[in-house]
Amino acid sequence: MHDIVDLETRGVPAMFIASDVFVQAAESQANALGFPTVQRVFVPHPIQDRTDDEMRALADSSYDSIVAAITKQTS
Repeated sequence: MHDIVDLETRGVPAMFIASDVFVQAAESQANALGFPTVQRVFVPHPIQDRTDDEMRALADSSYDSIVAAITKQTS
């Protein structure tokens, strides 16, 4: 999160992807860093046990959300 906030404050579009069990933690940390508008996309948990094909399908299904997050104005 610190890296994303740093990039954004320097004018570099940034966002992060995490599994959905981290929604609350991400919101809390973004608020604590004073950047509640940091863009994010959450995908279904768990990640670590997925096959390569499952990860590709997950990435494909998340693509539109990722593009929208990275191109959205945050200021």
